[in-house]
Amino acid sequence: MDVVTGAFGYTGKYIARNLLSTGHEVRTLTGHPGRANPFGDQVKAYPLDFGDSDALVRALSGATTLYNTYWVRFPRGGTTFDTAVENTKTLVNTAIRAGVQRIVHISITNPSLGSPLGYFRGKAMVEEAIIGSSLAYNIIRPTLIFGAEDVLINNIAWFLRKFPIFPVPGNGNYPVQPVHVEDVAESAVVAAQQSENTIQDCVGPEVYTYEQLIRLIAGSVGSKTKFAHLPPGLALFFAKIAGLLVRDVVLTRDEIDGLMAGLLVSDGPTNCKTSFSRWLEENRGTLGRSYSSELDRHYHKRRS
Repeated sequence: MDVVTGAFGYTGKYIARNLLSTGHEVRTLTGHPGRANPFGDQVKAYPLDFGDSDALVRALSGATTLYNTYWVRFPRGGTTFDTAVENTKTLVNTAIRAGVQRIVHISITNPSLGSPLGYFRGKAMVEEAIIGSSLAYNIIRPTLIFGAEDVLINNIAWFLRKFPIFPVPGNGNYPVQPVHVEDVAESAVVAAQQSENTIQDCVGPEVYTYEQLIRLIAGSVGSKTKFAHLPPGLALFFAKIAGLLVRDVVLTRDEIDGLMAGLLVSDGPTNCKTSFSRWLEENRGTLGRSYSSELDRHYHKRRS
């Protein structure tokens, strides 16, 4: 029996689906236990309540492996990157108390304790805590995850369908390396079968500049949008205006700086098979037809 954090979300859903397909019993820890369960009675849901460690221990009891996808894309309310780090440490400690043997943690490429970016620094701090724990571990570091329900690629397509101008921070020549969410899930499940501790990048077969990526998406969805190269601060300003229109956080400064610093690529070998360009061709009819709200997905209450 395995536990997946966030099986009602994005990456966690694909991990849970992979585990179920191979005969595993799966539970999930979720921040939204009242939401509709896409797995029905196949996956039992427990609250991901970091303030109740005893309840977390009970939910984790009997599990062999914990697959952790918990993180925050940006600070909001009382939750910061530092809070997310401490929450993950709580989760690790409760997993140890519950007798879990291994943790498979979804991180990101190029985390660094010395990073000026809170997102990447926080990811490195979590990795450090996991490595220093008594749990066996596998750390998966994906680049730019894409898939049917992803926020970034889908919403780029939505804006390209809806607006005549698309802001590009800087010159747009910084690299990105998309990796499909199913490949990430498969890598996580395969990693858990190993006896040793591992840290591996999880990367797709294609590398683009950011401008090449958005032009490819634009061509796929038939967009005639013009691209405007702007200083990063000005691009963020327009992203905030767009956020007010859609009532969401469209883009953050950490995301812009991480993109422009080339942090969403790996210098390791390709180890995931799904081609972004082929996937884009297969999904061009549906991609970007509706907007995917980060705030609705993670912060707003929805009826089950």
